[in-house]
Parts: sequence; C-alpha cells; structure tokens
Amino acid sequence: MRIIKLDAIDSTNTFLKEISSADTLEDYTIVVAKQQNRGRGQMGKVWASNAGENLTFSVFKRISNLQFSNQFYLSIVTSLALYKTLKYYNVPNLFVKWPNDILSANKKIAGILIENIVKKSKLEYSIIGIGLNVNQTEFNDLVSATSLKNSCGKTFDLDEVMHKFIVEFKMAFKSLDSGATEALKADYESKLFRKNKPSTFKNAEGNLFSGFIKGVSSSGNLVLLLEDEIIEEFTLNEITLLY
Repeated sequence: MRIIKLDAIDSTNTFLKEISSADTLEDYTIVVAKQQNRGRGQMGKVWASNAGENLTFSVFKRISNLQFSNQFYLSIVTSLALYKTLKYYNVPNLFVKWPNDILSANKKIAGILIENIVKKSKLEYSIIGIGLNVNQTEFNDLVSATSLKNSCGKTFDLDEVMHKFIVEFKMAFKSLDSGATEALKADYESKLFRKNKPSTFKNAEGNLFSGFIKGVSSSGNLVLLLEDEIIEEFTLNEITLLY
C-alpha cells in the first residue's frame, strides 16, 4: 500500500485525481495531508480542520467491477469502515447520518466525499476523501462538531487511526466484492441516525415536513414514511434532516 504524505495541499482528493490521470496507481494508494487549505465536504461545503491535529486523506480505489447503479455502496462500505474504526476506539453513541457523515452523541466526527471517475459509461475508479476529527478539541462556531479526543479524553496517534481505518475499509470492500450487498445495506441501515424516530426535514423550497427514516434505496435515496402511511424516496439535493 502506497502512502503519500504531504505537509499542506489544497485538497487531497484533487491531488489524487491529478496524479491518477498521469500515473498507473496501485489500488488503495493514499494521500494524507497535515493541512488542507481547501478541503471539501458534501454539497460544496468546506471541511475545516486544524493543521496536524486531524486526519485528512484520500484513498484511490478501483471499482470497475461495480455496477453504475450500485455506486452508493461506496458510501455504505466507507461509512461502515469509519463507524467500526471509531467503535474500536470506544467512541460513544455512534451513528451514520445519511448519506455518509459519522456522528458521536449527535455531533459530527467524520465526513466523506466520494468522487467517481466514469469512462465509457462504466465506473473506473473512485477517489474517496475522509475527514476525521481526531485530536482537535476546539471548533469555534461549529457547535455540532466533535473529535476522538473530545469523546474519549485522550490523544490519539494519527497514523495508527488511519491504518485501523484502512484495515476496516479493505474488509468492507472484500464483502462488497463477494456480493454481500444485502448484508452491507442492512448493516448500514441499522446504524442510521434517527431511524424510526419522528424527524423534521426541510425540502429544496425551504418548507418543513415530518417523517420517519425507514432506510435507503439501492441507489442511495433516503426512504421516509410520511403522513397517511406514504413511503417516499428523496435524493440528497431534495431534503435536509434538521432534527
């Protein structure tokens, strides 16, 4: 496994995409940076992180054997790998907030940004970016953020945590490659934040509505139970979970 360590970079995802287009990369090649100047999250959001205190890295993964319609399983296996890594370190009250944020006691501890490369209408490879709050304890105005250190009360070795994640990540991909999609999806759904609890959502027009999270579709849409026993699916662009 090739690990490229950088002091500072705009984005590990962008850097890995640039070198992947010019080089035949080994599967599971990792780019890790002490500091990201333009780290990105879902929906164009910025991922802010103190230099040298957290893990900001990206993994190159070949996915040519994965059907285009099943690409959400990349979110599933990555979320499960992060969840199990944090569980290993006894981080309490863990949940996966759809589609792939990891929460501890209702606060965000990790995020994932997945960028798939498609050639001739087929998935070729994926750049999977991870932002994991490890030793940072102050988050300024981000009152909904936390870290391993805040949760567990001790300082962690960044390399050790990253290697533990990669072990879990490879095991999850082995399950995916073996065709265990139903088991992976069920495992992911069992860890969903606010599953089967009355929750409030905001739609793209800014209107609020209530529903119960029941799971996800095979394409990654959130499945909600609405009023009058109506089951409906929503994409990430259509709704936001408020509480």
